[in-house]
This record gives sequence, structure tokens and C-alpha cells, in this order.
Amino acid sequence: MKLARIEISNFRLLKSFILDLEDELSLVIGKNNTGKTSVLSCLDKLIIQSENITYDDFNIELRSSLENILLGEQDIGDEEPYVPLGIQLKLYIKYSESDDLSKISSLIMNLDPDDDNVLLSFEYKISFGKLNELKSTYIEQAEKFDNKPRLFLKEKLSEYFGPIIKKSLLYGDENQFIDLHKERINLKDILAIQFITAKRSVTNKKNDKTLSNQTSSLYKQVDESDEHEEASDEFKKELRKTDVKLSDIYQKMFNGIIEKVNKYGGISPDDTDIRIASTLQHRELLEGNTTVMYAHLNHDLPEHYNGLGYMNLISMIFEIEMLMSRLRCSLKEKPAAINLLFIEEPEAHTHPQMQYVFIKNIKELLEQNRIREDGLRIQLQSIITTHSSHIVSVSSFDDIKYLKKSAQTHEVQAKNLKDLEQAYCSSDDPHKDAELKQAYRFLKQYLTLNRAELFFADKAIFIEGDTERIILPAMMKKVDHEVLEDNVQPLLSQNISIVEVGAHSQTFEKFIDFVGIKSLIITDIDSNKEVPNEEEHPKTKRAKCTPDDPDASETSNASLNFFFGTKELGFYTGLEIEDKSLSKPSASETWQQEKEGLIKIVYQVKEDGYHARSYEDAFFSINKKLLDAGYNAFPSLTKKHFDRYQANEIDTFEFCEKAVNSKPSLAIEILLNSETSEDGVEYCNWQVPLYIKEGLLWLRQI
Repeated sequence: MKLARIEISNFRLLKSFILDLEDELSLVIGKNNTGKTSVLSCLDKLIIQSENITYDDFNIELRSSLENILLGEQDIGDEEPYVPLGIQLKLYIKYSESDDLSKISSLIMNLDPDDDNVLLSFEYKISFGKLNELKSTYIEQAEKFDNKPRLFLKEKLSEYFGPIIKKSLLYGDENQFIDLHKERINLKDILAIQFITAKRSVTNKKNDKTLSNQTSSLYKQVDESDEHEEASDEFKKELRKTDVKLSDIYQKMFNGIIEKVNKYGGISPDDTDIRIASTLQHRELLEGNTTVMYAHLNHDLPEHYNGLGYMNLISMIFEIEMLMSRLRCSLKEKPAAINLLFIEEPEAHTHPQMQYVFIKNIKELLEQNRIREDGLRIQLQSIITTHSSHIVSVSSFDDIKYLKKSAQTHEVQAKNLKDLEQAYCSSDDPHKDAELKQAYRFLKQYLTLNRAELFFADKAIFIEGDTERIILPAMMKKVDHEVLEDNVQPLLSQNISIVEVGAHSQTFEKFIDFVGIKSLIITDIDSNKEVPNEEEHPKTKRAKCTPDDPDASETSNASLNFFFGTKELGFYTGLEIEDKSLSKPSASETWQQEKEGLIKIVYQVKEDGYHARSYEDAFFSINKKLLDAGYNAFPSLTKKHFDRYQANEIDTFEFCEKAVNSKPSLAIEILLNSETSEDGVEYCNWQVPLYIKEGLLWLRQI
């Protein structure tokens, strides 16, 4: 038995939200403000607390509808077609014949053996009658609230929305349901939820004893269960012995005051005959009287001497132990049918290596805690939310749930990364299908091992190699300085991930479309022409040339061919910058040119009368003066061709083809020979090639 899906309607950012859960662990990731914490809050408020819903918890569109109704700008309509407004949470439970159905049997509404669903609903909605009453009351009291329906709703909400209604719906016909409250069905028998929130109290201040205090909570939890009955009884037995000894000591310590009380405290000696006895309480004894120590070089040091990362990790393990003990229940009780454990942002205060250790071991830790002393193994599903690319990089790809907020509607969607496999393996052509599967395997390995931060980036730049990676940040800084725009954040202040993909940016196209990340692809035009072949067969071959060459006819760039669907060079040389944006319509396999597209692909364009073929070609065609620093400043270049280029014996294209021995080294040398002007402008002695500058300016926009 498992919780297969969570659906949330109209709660904060979650207007129409669906989250599919894995059987054991679901890793929920996404950028800030994509609703990760809202999922936990919704479950907490509608299931655990069953109260504390406020107007601020309503989705923006729901708020607008309510306010417009009160202002008379939106008609309520008739009662018959009226759909109650409010928040709803649905939990889809799947079960099998092998499951113990005793705790959910009262919720099974369909005897069809093929129906293996239980659907729980938690609703905070307003009825038709109450909505009309709400409107009438607002009209009467509008002036009291400065004619602002928002202020009125914040104060009066609970009076009209009433309590949270808990139901079991018939799967496929939600008009048929069981009211859990009326039928006196205990939800705790069906569902148990525990949280470890991101707001943990661990600090390394001297007076902080978070871990030590947790030992007291741990003991209380252990004492309430039957699993450690023998150890608990032994503890209590020793306390009783100690009580006797301490009582004798107390009698001696307080003898003087006791005699005075006996003498002056009352009319009759019998009325004031007091004694002081020790009554140690086993639970309270640990409260404030235990200290977690850690050993270092044969010395015991207090917990606050440790680093925050270690303390946070230890605290989480303590808390997991406590929460799992609650989920297991005592040996006399039966655990809930569904048990959920939420862990929010375990990476807090921890360095990458510790994050790797945590996520690698969490499944084993939870598995051990699922089994009670009597051998019963509770059903458990864990949900971890994180911002950590390090945690993602060592997680199972299939466990990942990616939360994405639409830039247009601001709605949040949750996508299963394992669905990407279907997108990459959907071709009827066996040869193409094999290529797609290979591309998916590469993508899966690349993202988890090298570029997991892509999941948390707002934008991405896909580049061919080390050369661009080394010099691109400097170019971004130059563009930010040279082109100022109002209300536009500088590139280096934006959350942009730079990804090296070689000549394989097309491999990422389904991923880009899947996560919807604004992407700039910087590539080479790779122009070529047909020339005679020295071999008899074939009679011709393709040779590199600049786009300006009269015989230049095609591009050999696989990415350009993939995205635009042609090799014809004239097509690319004729495109303006706005024509290089692309989007992929729904259910389409091909990208199409669209000015507001998600992807922009840039390549060399004509600049100062010259059309370069490659990055180095484009750079030195406008920055030849940089080489005036002399050959010793650029040792990665071949001296013979360096001298010939300086003497104007060869053009830029031939120089870049023959002189460049190591492109990454050349990029470093460019930075080493960069200058800063007297007024503090960095990299002032060279210019950014136009095609890169155009692309960066596009990416900088919202």
C-alpha cells in the first residue's frame, strides 16, 4: 500500500498541483519559491492541524475571485451549477491484494476487483448560501474596512468557510463520498505524517544544548513504547534506590529548617511534622541534565564546540529516530496504513561531502527504522525537499520530482524526471530510437555527475568547450558594464548555469523543453565548401572555409542542422538576431522559430566587414591589437604563424586554423593580458565578438 499522488488546489502557489510519489523515497527539487514548503504546509494545515487556514493561504486567483464577488464585479450565478470555492487536498492511495486492508476497509467504496484506489479529500470551501451571506455582510460593513474586501476577508474568513471537511471519495465519481467525521473514522489509523522542517534550532552557541535536550525527547519516546521496556524498567529501579539514599541526605541537609518549622509552624506538632524526600522522575531527569559530548584526542568536548554541519546532521538523525519511533507505535498498537516522513532541506549548514554522505545513507537509515522489535515492518514513504545540487548528483534519477513555476501564469508544476526517458525513447524508427536511448543515458549521467545545478538555475548557457567556459564570465562582466539597461539585472547577478556540451547541445533539447529553462546556445557556424578530392572516389569533399568564401555553401554544425532543420549556409547568414529564437509547440518533435522562444542560438556573424567561422576567428578579427604584447605573452600559439599574422602574410582564418595549439591555454592567456583602465574598467583592451554579445543581451532580459 502506498500514497501514489498528492493533488492540491488553490493553496498559495499551488493552484492545480499534482505530485506523484515513489514507493520509498521522493526527492523534490526546484528553485526558490516553487512551492516545496507549501506542499508541507498544506498537509500540515489540512490534515494534522485541521485548522489555521488564513486568507494568505489562498491562491491569488481564488483571492481575486472572492474580492471581485464582494465588489460586485463577478457574478455568483445560480446555486445549481455553483462549484464551491476554496482549497482542496486529495490523496490517492493504491493498494494490492497482499496488503493488510483492515485499517482502510471502511474507505473502500467500490467492490470492483480492478479498482485498487482509495481517494481521501480535505476541503476548505464556502457553500453557495454562505458566499451570498458573506457578500451581504461585506456590503453592510464595507466602510468599516475602508472598502477593501481583502481586509474584510482576512478577518471574517473562518466565520463563513467553516471547518475542514474530510471525505473518502469514490474513485471515478467524486459526487459519492463518505464523511469521515460523521462515520467516526479515525484518520490516524489510515495516515500518519511526521515532519523535519528546515527551521531547525541547532546552533553552536555556548548556551545551546539542542542535541542534549533531544536526548530527553528520545528517552520519553522510548519510554512510551514497549520495545525498550526492560531497559526502561532497569532505569526506574535504579532511580528508586537513589531516592532512598537521597532522602537520608536531604534529611540531614535540611534538619535545621525542619526543626524550626516543627517548632513555629503550627498549633499542634502533628500539623507541621514535615520531611523532605527525593522523588526523582525518570522522564524529567534527562531534561537539562544530560550533555551530548564528542571525543577529540582523548578529550570529551561539549556539543557546541562542534561545527554546525555535524550538529545539524546529528540532530537530524536524533529527530529521525524520534519520529520513526512514533510512526512504528508501541508493540500494543498497530501502525497507520500509510506513513509519511518529510525532511526539508537536509543540506542546511553542511558542506558537499556531508550532503553526499547523508543522501547515500538515508535509505538504509530509514529502512532500519521501519522494523519494530516484534518484526513488523511499517509501510513508509519519505519525501525530501532540497536546493542542493550535491544531493541531487548522488540521488537516483527516477526519485527526482522537479518543481517548476510558469513565468506567465506563476502556477507550479511537478514533473517526474523518469518521464524524460519516455521523451527520449519515443521514436518508431529503430535506428533513431537507439540514438535517443543513448542520448538519454548520456544526459542522465551528465546531469547527475557534472551539472546537477541546472535543476536550480533560472537560465542556462550551453557552450562548446573549455575556451568559452574560461573567458565567458569576463565577457558577461564586460557586457554588463558596456550596455546599461534600466530594471534589468546584470548577468553576473542572475542565476545562470554555464554548461559545456561540445557539439552536442541538441542532446539537451528535450531536457530544456521538459524543465522550461531559458537557454542560450553559443556555437560555431562551421561553414564549408565543396572541393575536388585527391582520391578518385568520391570526386569531391567538404573543406573548411569562411562564410565569406564565394564557394561556401553549407554548415557542418550538427546542432544548427538539428534545431533549424537545414545545412544551407545562406539560411544562417541571412538570419537576424530575433530570428534565432526557437520554441517547441506542445506534442511537436521539432523546434520552430519564434521571437519569444525559449532557446536562442547564436553563431558568428559579419562584423567590421569580416565573417568569421569559429570563436577564435571571430575574436582575433576584432582584437588583433591584443597580440601586440608579443609572442612571449601567447606561448600557446605557434611562433611561425604568429609572426606571419603580425606581418599580414596570412588572414585571421588561416592564423586561427594553424597557429592555435591549445584553445584553453589561449583563453587563459587572453585573460592574463587583459588590462584595466584608469577609471577601473576591466578587460578594456579587447572586445566581445558581436554574436556572443547579442546572445548575452538576450539572455539578460527577464
